[in-house]
Amino acid sequence: MNYCHRHNLVAPGTAGTKRSYGIRVSLPDGDTMIKILGDNWEQLLWYASEADRDTAYTDMGTRHGYYRNTDTPTQVLEKITR
Repeated sequence: MNYCHRHNLVAPGTAGTKRSYGIRVSLPDGDTMIKILGDNWEQLLWYASEADRDTAYTDMGTRHGYYRNTDTPTQVLEKITR
């Protein structure tokens, strides 16, 4: 795998690590972003440990400071295991 961009989600040193704990990110029915991303859009993020996944899940569920006061993010988060 080629790691030419700093924004890659997996560090080259840990690329071979087995990742069994995940988060499925999707959009709720009726979300306006569906018009752009499509009806079946989802993103899967995988983690090596349940603790790492749970920490990321909690962080993803909080309202981050870069949202405007009028913004209301509507992502659906689901813990998954493979």
